[in-house]
Amino acid sequence: MILCMRSALFMAWFLIVTAILSLIFLPVLILPRGATAWLARLWSRLTFWGLKFFADIDWQIRGVPPKGPVLVASKHMSMWDTLALYLALGSPAIVLKRELLRIPFYGWFVWKATAIAIDRSAGPSALRKMSHAAQAVLGEGRPILIFPEGTRKKPGAAPDYKPGVAGLYGMLGVECVPVALNSGVHWTGFLKRPGTIVLEFLESIPPGLKRAAFMALLEERIETATSRLLAP
Repeated sequence: MILCMRSALFMAWFLIVTAILSLIFLPVLILPRGATAWLARLWSRLTFWGLKFFADIDWQIRGVPPKGPVLVASKHMSMWDTLALYLALGSPAIVLKRELLRIPFYGWFVWKATAIAIDRSAGPSALRKMSHAAQAVLGEGRPILIFPEGTRKKPGAAPDYKPGVAGLYGMLGVECVPVALNSGVHWTGFLKRPGTIVLEFLESIPPGLKRAAFMALLEERIETATSRLLAP
């Protein structure tokens, strides 16, 4: 009962904050990208304040968040991940499905924030377009964030890493920083369970590995660390 009440209070806070900032965001669309990035960080901080105040969920970072032109590949369990990584990485470009750009307000925001959209129906040409967009982001000295499984996974679910991350890694020729987390334990849909979410930046993978070796190493590092974070 208490858990549901606290979760409901947080949801009310989240919806109110999101509605207000969405209205503020509309005129920000005409401003440079930096204004959108600032508003995104504000939204994330206010969301996390509400999580702490209403749901008693805190968070911590382990390891050192990378700076500059790198590829960041993260485990994905909840909406929390995107907010936290946006704060931790500064102003990353996020690789996401093209359909998300059609969502009012959210889609407009991620487009303005320089998201890298994937059209999965386009086949190999989609990877080439993604690579061109990613090169432009790296040229600005910013990191690229990708969720290599392509969707959220429940804690303990079997991993399913997609080849797109290896294709991007090979084309860009930059190091890749794996990320593990345990957000799915505390952010479970509507219910928000008290505790501390850990976001852990792992040892980076140098550029130049063969596709199979890269995929095996990436999965091994993320899944090993994630299992450790999920352990009771």
